[in-house]
Amino acid sequence: MQAAIDKEDNADKKALIDSEERFRQMAEMTGEWLWEQDPSGFYLYSSIAVKQILGFSPDKIIGKHYTEFLTTQDKAVQHVYTTSQQAFYALINHYQHKNGQEIITESTGLPLFNTQGKLLKWRGVDRDITARVHIQDALIASEKRTRLIIDSSISAIVIMDSYGIITDWNNRAEKMFGWSSSEAIGRRLDELIIPPRFSAALREGLQLFLRSGISTLLNKQSEQIALRRDGTEFPVEVSISPLKQGNAYIFSGFIHDISGRKTAEQQIRQAQINLAIAQNEIKIAQHIQTTLSPAAPIKTADIEVTGLCLPADKVGGDYFDYFFRHETQLALVIADVSGHSIGPALFMVETRSALRAQTNLLASPAETLGVLNNFLFDDLDKSDYFITLFYLHLDSNTHQIKYANAGHPPPLLLRHAQHDFQALDAEGLIFGVRKNIIFEEKTATLAQGDVILFYTDGLIEAENAQHAFFGVERVKAIFREQAQASPQAIIDALVAALQQFCQRTTFEDDITLMVFKYR
Repeated sequence: MQAAIDKEDNADKKALIDSEERFRQMAEMTGEWLWEQDPSGFYLYSSIAVKQILGFSPDKIIGKHYTEFLTTQDKAVQHVYTTSQQAFYALINHYQHKNGQEIITESTGLPLFNTQGKLLKWRGVDRDITARVHIQDALIASEKRTRLIIDSSISAIVIMDSYGIITDWNNRAEKMFGWSSSEAIGRRLDELIIPPRFSAALREGLQLFLRSGISTLLNKQSEQIALRRDGTEFPVEVSISPLKQGNAYIFSGFIHDISGRKTAEQQIRQAQINLAIAQNEIKIAQHIQTTLSPAAPIKTADIEVTGLCLPADKVGGDYFDYFFRHETQLALVIADVSGHSIGPALFMVETRSALRAQTNLLASPAETLGVLNNFLFDDLDKSDYFITLFYLHLDSNTHQIKYANAGHPPPLLLRHAQHDFQALDAEGLIFGVRKNIIFEEKTATLAQGDVILFYTDGLIEAENAQHAFFGVERVKAIFREQAQASPQAIIDALVAALQQFCQRTTFEDDITLMVFKYR
């Protein structure tokens, strides 16, 4: 009986030895790390693949406890397996490579028992999955970054499958349309955010693309109308791109709310219309203002007078005029309404009309300014404008001039005989300060060859790039130099010098010149 038992034990031992031999032969042919450990976890055998995986040769492994090669973290976690006798599958291990690098393996181990149930040893295999795990981690990180980009996008990003079912819906889409991601995903796009009148066209366009690859909507930006949860419609800019996955398509849509842009465009269009209307009205005002200025110089045997106005804008607040009150009396006036453009231009027209209305009266310059100030005061006071004005009468029989001034820069009388200047100034406040102003009136007698230059403050206050003023002295020098020329030539010389001084042809303020020459 005992002999039979011994014979059976010998047969078992031989079978085990044969099995181990086959196991080790297979181990040497595979790239996976095959190993055996005793019941306490010390290596009894290691295949040559451990050299490739951990950098250690098998002889450096055999006799060592398996936890010696684990990372610190795994040593603390996996010590429980040293006392376990249960098989384990696909256990993730983190090993320390010989060069210090972390190696990740997927480990499977089986306990081997004898017929009495005693644990003889462990047999197992480790597969190096370091590269795979890194790829998976990179993929997960990439997906997280992609998700973050999608959710932080300023555009709504909506993805649907080839059936038109929504499969992705970012944060911006939730805010734009009013549907949460959980509510939107799984529903048809055309039923959720497309106005009913456009739904059929979207479905037909989708089917046409799936059948033929033809589409008028895909891979381009287009403006569409979208629908919010509350039923309101709004304009959007949409870009839809198809992506083939296997035999099916998915469609990613980038949707941008352009309500603000459309409103701005409408405001711009309206502003352009208003500007065109305003420009046309300014042209009309410019034409009217031009017609109100003297149409031509006055030239007689005794006198010659002409003027020029250079408005800072299309229309200006400066005003000059000359006209005969009757056969022997010539009136000359120059005025400046504060500011420029339409408002001052309207006051200029009102001033001219009021002044011209008194041409048949026998009022003196001072009396005329008093009447004008009272007439214009209420309008000026309400609008915060004011007017400076110089008014002069010439009696051709007596060669005498009478003049009054309402705060205007005094004209320059260049005496031909003395070749020197006299400022034609008189006391008087500007129009619009108070009513019932008493204006001083002065007189002078003209001689042959005398010339008078009337101007507004825009001339002397024009600045160059160094912020220097053109100034009265420069005006006097040019005026004296050109005194023998015609009034028009004097004006031309002054304008040319001004443009040269300022290095430009347009100015910050209206500039008006008028030259009178007594023959």
